[in-house]
Amino acid sequence: MRLFLLILLSVLFTVSFGQSKQDKELVKQVDKLISDNLNNYAPGCAVLIAKKGEVLLEKGYGTANLELNVPMKSQMVFRIGSITKQFTAIAILQLVDKGQIALKDSIQKFVKDFHFKGKTITIENLLTHTSGIKAYEEIDVKIPNAMRIEFSPKTVIDSLDKTPLEFEPNTKYNYCNSNYFLLGYIIEQVSGKPYPQYLKENILDPAGLNSTFYENTAEIKLNRANGYSFSNGKYWNADFISMSLVYGAGALRSTVSDLYKWHQALYEGKVIKKESLLKAIQPYKLADGKQIDYCYGFFNKTENGINSIGHGGAIDGFRAIEMYYPNQDIFITVCCNSETENFERFFQSISNIILGFKAENEQKEIKLSGETLDNYIGTYKNEKYNVSIKIYRANGRIYGDLSNGTGSYLMFMALTETKFYLPDIQRVKTIADFLKENGKVTKVILTQEQAVEFIKIE
Repeated sequence: MRLFLLILLSVLFTVSFGQSKQDKELVKQVDKLISDNLNNYAPGCAVLIAKKGEVLLEKGYGTANLELNVPMKSQMVFRIGSITKQFTAIAILQLVDKGQIALKDSIQKFVKDFHFKGKTITIENLLTHTSGIKAYEEIDVKIPNAMRIEFSPKTVIDSLDKTPLEFEPNTKYNYCNSNYFLLGYIIEQVSGKPYPQYLKENILDPAGLNSTFYENTAEIKLNRANGYSFSNGKYWNADFISMSLVYGAGALRSTVSDLYKWHQALYEGKVIKKESLLKAIQPYKLADGKQIDYCYGFFNKTENGINSIGHGGAIDGFRAIEMYYPNQDIFITVCCNSETENFERFFQSISNIILGFKAENEQKEIKLSGETLDNYIGTYKNEKYNVSIKIYRANGRIYGDLSNGTGSYLMFMALTETKFYLPDIQRVKTIADFLKENGKVTKVILTQEQAVEFIKIE
């Protein structure tokens, strides 16, 4: 899961007269940030920021369709990717509220002939990505252009049934689309309705989400933004992807306004009981008592005293995120129409302004050769905290994933040949220093308020 934005002054700028002078100034800063930087990230984006129930900013920036030169409006409809998981999770909890399923039910109760060597996988394991089931995208189906083909849910599920578990259920967390693909299928089995129909009748309509729908490229839909990829110095139309392959894990489109309505509907108890929502946004605990950041379709993180609850989405041609900061009662959502790798960092820059954080001084990045970067690839472990960081190379840089689930695809920005800045960790300056012995990298020291040493183990 990644996120970001672009320019070309657009339409619909909503600022309420009830805003304080300080809020107006912050909105001005955000507006300038996006307008000045959008060209670095996407053809266009839409943004909505609300505080204490009042919309401070709702605006479109840049271009919705490059071929027709259509300006972006805030009403444009974007693919929201994995934010779909929230809707799937809430649909499951709705069925729990109705007494039709239970969180501790085995999925084999609803997915017939689905076996994993005697292991019990529960509905809750799917909701929290703790099932151990392999990601279906990683299965080698040996079919050319498989992402373009319409598959039945059962065909995909049968493929999953033939692969071994990656770990014992409930012992680890591993974010995986297969879990929410299965949940979409279970909704169909329990309700007797196709997943899109159940969602519309029981989730979207009751929440008043008139511009949110299950993607169907054949239907005519007003304000549908085009999606783009970027390579060789220019934008390209995003490749076609069959929605049958994202299904309950990522097949919805929405607007920034509808995502805000969705947030309001959840907290007002319009689609599930309030106590069910409270359970849905609580960080989950594994069998050994270790707490993870994932809940039921939501991430719940606290960094430097700031709590955030929400989800991001990444799908061919689009990036999206919606985040709620409960202690400040601030909601921010951003959708863009490009597969930009730096979207999360851009979103963080926006939220930093609204939350009152001052951005770190710009760090001067230097370019390192692929040969130099390859020296740092590997897994590094800190025994004291029992956490490791896996470092790998992509897009001319190195990135890191933390084993405890608190950070993934973290960019390492080279300041010198061995010193790197981690810009994705915005609220506290983070520096990584790689150390060598006899010409080989043996450890990395991550420094925030204090230094923490990670020894290279592979």
